[in-house]
Amino acid sequence: MSSSVPAGIPSGALPQRILDVRHAMALCIGMVVGAGIFKTSPMVAQFLATPEQLYLAWALGGVLSFIGGLCFAELAAAFPDAGGDYHFLRRAFGARLGFLFAWSRFAVIHTGSMALLGFVFGDYLAQVTDLSPWLGEHVSAWLAGGLIVALTGLNLLGVRVGLGTQLGLTTLVVVGLLLLGIGAGWQQWQGLAPAAAAGLGLAGTTAGATGPEVLVAGSAATVSWGTAMVFVFLAYGGWSDAATLSAEMKDPRRGIVRALLLGLGTVTALYLLANWAYVRVLGLGGLAASGAPAAEAMRVVFGRGAELLMVGVVTLTALSVMNAILIAGPRTTYAAARDLAAELQLARWDADRGTPTVAVIATSGMALALVAFGAATRGGFSTMVDYLSPVYWFFMTLSGLAVLVLRRKAPAHPRPFRVPLYPVLPLLFVGCSAYVLWSSVVYVSSGAIVGVAVLAAGALLLWGYGRLKRAG
Repeated sequence: MSSSVPAGIPSGALPQRILDVRHAMALCIGMVVGAGIFKTSPMVAQFLATPEQLYLAWALGGVLSFIGGLCFAELAAAFPDAGGDYHFLRRAFGARLGFLFAWSRFAVIHTGSMALLGFVFGDYLAQVTDLSPWLGEHVSAWLAGGLIVALTGLNLLGVRVGLGTQLGLTTLVVVGLLLLGIGAGWQQWQGLAPAAAAGLGLAGTTAGATGPEVLVAGSAATVSWGTAMVFVFLAYGGWSDAATLSAEMKDPRRGIVRALLLGLGTVTALYLLANWAYVRVLGLGGLAASGAPAAEAMRVVFGRGAELLMVGVVTLTALSVMNAILIAGPRTTYAAARDLAAELQLARWDADRGTPTVAVIATSGMALALVAFGAATRGGFSTMVDYLSPVYWFFMTLSGLAVLVLRRKAPAHPRPFRVPLYPVLPLLFVGCSAYVLWSSVVYVSSGAIVGVAVLAAGALLLWGYGRLKRAG
């Protein structure tokens, strides 16, 4: 158990070591393989000139995420805690920065992602069945809210139910990506040319176009590695959340290490397979101009039925990531509340269910509020979520630095796993994270203001709570 747990909390009300590697591995894969691979590949293709560059970009994303996984594996094995990277940042840089990180996750990153994925789920479902006579003009919002409530109910039943659901959903998503690879292999075996080259006219509008003119993949003038890697790393984001299960692993020494590394290895292989399939079936230009490359590729190879099947896979992907967020996100909130004031309801751990019940409900409530906000503003919410990269990569850079800081602050602390080639690999991860942070600020420009505002609101809450506590 974490040594940071405040005195007075019963041991039975703390996380118990009941999970194995497959559960944490499923969470790692489920958090990463989300809408990213189905949405960002066309955007990456727009900024690169050849298929080889595309494959290299996704391979680099996997390698650097793997290095990050090594850094988090050392931290999680040495300092296991339900707070995950929140706990590492708190130990390395102090309680105030740890709280700001937990706040940014609760107020925007996790709950905003849940709401956005809920809208994706609602949009896809609304395309295949007309529910407007019953739900009115905000069909997607009602469906998104209903899904959040349903997943919350499953996770409140207990950690085994929530993680069991995650295992099933992640398996379905992986099977869907494998079917995509099989389809491309079938076309390769048949000796068929990519659809775009064959003149099948797949491209309609360009997904993620940055202006009135469509970027044409294959033109050297459009190559921008910095912008391409922003989207690549966006698709790889989320793997660090598996560290929130470090205090619940049956094997406290190697369990979380194996889960992170096996999970990231699987994700990288799936992403390379998916991008090869996109290029093989659609061509690089067709991929760059596609709004739904997985569905279009399946339609080209197997017809309309396969396209609908892939739409179902994308829908399940959104559901899978939302469920994974509901497992990992409330644990960070619980840990932050526990460290701030153990008497808070958010700091309560339900020993019978193996979940931070109040934190789960609070996370769900915040996500529902953002769904309502998105429905009311018709785009304001999605704009805010689109511009979360600077906040995410700011804290990811600090998490990499935490490996170096904690090596100096606690040199004698037991470390069952140590990052190889120290300090080269941690410094490489920090440098790459800082580069993506800079690239994301340059790309989104004014979007960084949103992140600053969120952090400022968290700082004000912390300051106000401190004054109230001193006054009491």
